[in-house]
Amino acid sequence: MRVSPISRPSLGAQVLDQLRALVVRGDLAPGTHLVEGKVAEEFSVSRGPVRDALRQLEIEGLVEPRSRGVSVRGLDDDDLRELYALRGALEGLAIRETIARRADAEWSALDAALRTMWQAADARDPARFAAADMDFHSAFYELCGNRRLAAAWATHRPLFAAMLDVTNTRDRDLHPTAQDHADLAELIRTGAAEPALATLDAHLAGSQERMRASLIELPARRRAS
Repeated sequence: MRVSPISRPSLGAQVLDQLRALVVRGDLAPGTHLVEGKVAEEFSVSRGPVRDALRQLEIEGLVEPRSRGVSVRGLDDDDLRELYALRGALEGLAIRETIARRADAEWSALDAALRTMWQAADARDPARFAAADMDFHSAFYELCGNRRLAAAWATHRPLFAAMLDVTNTRDRDLHPTAQDHADLAELIRTGAAEPALATLDAHLAGSQERMRASLIELPARRRAS
């Protein structure tokens, strides 16, 4: 089969990323009615990419069906509890399997992500830091050698990336977070499974708490705007 290389994300992916970010940040409040045609006009695209984006947001639990469109659900505390419990289970297994294979591991992707995190922290660039943070954690799923585990993470990574964009803006100094990641990487390299898993648990608990604090602040931010 001969195909032409795709050099940029599809329209559907771009619409999806923007809509997801708007919902996670709270710019689209719970209860907001999204109609396919109207959203297509806002983005200056056809209805197809919007239809695909809204369907994916429904799968992610961020919107729910409504007559003539969908209604924004957003995220609540139960969502955060479920999402971070799922991530802890997935990432904990990825770390255990990475440690089991560490003798043959290729650490270059992990090292590159850490370097970028330090650079972004120095530059006070939370968006670049968040992207490198996701690359860091995603490296475990490649290192562990479990294709199905990597596929499960790929399904949920975009939503966690959107949440990370929110939580990182709460940190004035990103250097401590970079150091936490460096410490976790060292524990995994040396095979310290239980300390690594405890560090992961603490890291995810902190991220969940920062996201919860952002959700609590949303009503006040909406009133101020």
